[in-house]
Formats: sequence, C-alpha cells, structure tokens
Amino acid sequence: MDVGLLSAIGAAIVWGVYIFVLKRSFSGYPPAGLTVLLNASAIAWFLPVTVATNDIAAGGIGGIARAAAGVDPAVVAVVAGTATATAAAFVLFLRAIDEGDVSYVTPINKVIPMFVLPLEVLLLGEVLAPIQVAGVVVATAAVYVANYEPGDLLAPLASAVRSRPAQLALVSAACFAVSDLGKRVALQELAIPGTLWVPLLLAGAAVVLLPAAVRNPPRVTRLDAPKFLACGALVALGEHLTTVAFAALPASVASPVINTQAIVAVVLGGVILGERYFRVRLVAALLAVIGVGMIAL
Repeated sequence: MDVGLLSAIGAAIVWGVYIFVLKRSFSGYPPAGLTVLLNASAIAWFLPVTVATNDIAAGGIGGIARAAAGVDPAVVAVVAGTATATAAAFVLFLRAIDEGDVSYVTPINKVIPMFVLPLEVLLLGEVLAPIQVAGVVVATAAVYVANYEPGDLLAPLASAVRSRPAQLALVSAACFAVSDLGKRVALQELAIPGTLWVPLLLAGAAVVLLPAAVRNPPRVTRLDAPKFLACGALVALGEHLTTVAFAALPASVASPVINTQAIVAVVLGGVILGERYFRVRLVAALLAVIGVGMIAL
C-alpha cells in the first residue's frame, strides 16, 4: 500500500505538471494529433526499459513472433478495451468542451472515482474500510472544487440531465473509470508486467486516435520539437508511476489520488500565471490532502 500510494501521489504531481505544460506550450495543436505524437515520444523514452526488463530482444524477431502467438486472448481484450476506453474518454471530453464552457464541463468530468468505486466493488468484489470510502469521496470533491468557478456549486451536476455538454462530460468520466478498472485488472488479475503495460497502453490509445490525427495532422515546428521530447518524458514517467500505483492499490483508491493532478495543475496556474479563484484552488488542495490522508489510514 505504501509504495502504491507514494506512486499515486507522484503520478498526480507529474500529470499535474504535464497538464500545465500542455496548456502553456501546445494550445495550438489538434488534440488527437498532439496525443499521438506525445505518446510516440513517450514510447521512445520508455521502450529501452521495456526491452531490458522483459527479454524482448533475446530471441530476435522469431522470439517476438513466438511470444505474440502465445499471448492470452484475455490480455489482448483487456489491453484493447482499456486503450479504447481511454481514447473514447478523451474524445468525448473534447466534444464536451467544444459544445460547452470549460468551467462548466470540467468539474463534471472529474468525478471519475465515483464511477470507479461502485464498479470495482460490484465487479471485482473489492472491500474498502469506511474511512477509505470517505477519503475517496473527499478527494473526488476536492478535484471537483478545483475545477469549479464560483456560482451555484451543484449547477453543473443538476443540469446534466438536460445539457448535452454535461452528458458528454459524464460519459467521458465513465469511460475514464472503465480505463482505470482495466488497468487494475491488467496489472493485478492478469499480472501483465508494468514495464510492458506502459508501451502497450500508449500505443493502443495512439492507434485508436490515429485516424483523427491523420485527418487533421499537427505541424511540428523546430522550436517545438524539444518540447515534444521533454513532454514525452513526462508522459512516460507519469504512466510508469500510474502503473505502479494500479499494480499495488485497488482502482478505487488509486484513481482519486491520481486524479488530484487537476489540483496540481490549477495551483501551478494560480502561482505562476496568476489565474483566477486561487483561494478556491487552495481549499481544493487542502481537501485533497485530507482525502488522501483518509485513504492512507
């Protein structure tokens, strides 16, 4: 639990920095193409680790072919399903932002752990202590508050029944929850090595998004090429820490902790860029610390 929780906290910090960097450095790029390029960069960074720790290169091409032929169909299904859920969640969230205000859509999209918790309990028989369940609720509330702009606190959720952007954001959150559950199944029940899982997931999501990226290809400038390399390293590190967390923790514990990445991003925005509602973000950060502390008990 300790290693998993520390990895989840580390992943939240890395992903929070990643979100902040994306916002500042890649705002003009089409999302699908940007994701494909960043995933490719991350795979390039991480592939030496995968090769070194899984003896992939030992048997040459023949060894790779034999290993591929012996893959359990359940593993293929989980990898494909998780990658598809991740890509679908991303696309749905982008559509929600396109049709509605970011400040309205984003808080709804960040209730992912509230889907993960019942799904894991019902489908995988996970049992959490009451204090951990309360911690999941508090951490989820913290992420919601971090993405909220003052007004009627529950307005986004209350109008979700009739607002298409809200509905898209909610379905996106459910898809992210399925993705988180898939990670837990892959890493715990199926025991896929973490250093193999990272490039598989990155490549799977890139393949799903590739048609959209081809239709609207990004144009990478020479000045931005080093940024892609640096950001790809962040993605590789973030996915590695996320993988370690999901390999050691229940998904309903790892998900709310990792999703506090949103708080890291908005606090960085407040400190460095002077963005609005900084006091609200600090309250959210405090709630997140309390929620994570309750989960760790």
